[in-house]
Amino acid sequence: MEKRLGDILSEMYKSAPEGYKVTYIHLFGIKYGEEIKRNNLSVKGILAHSKVKPSFATEVSKGIKLSKYVSTNV
Repeated sequence: MEKRLGDILSEMYKSAPEGYKVTYIHLFGIKYGEEIKRNNLSVKGILAHSKVKPSFATEVSKGIKLSKYVSTNV
């Protein structure tokens, strides 16, 4: 499951418009936060399977926290 999410994160990061890379990392956390929490997945594990720098773990975590308050149609 972490590999699948890592692949999704990698694709979202790669497809983000210039200047929106970090925003798309937050969006990933918002979109998949409930799944990550429900399955007790590791953000570091997800990042290890992605092509995103491990230092972005804090940004993914911010998105996961926001997922409780924000919904998305993306």
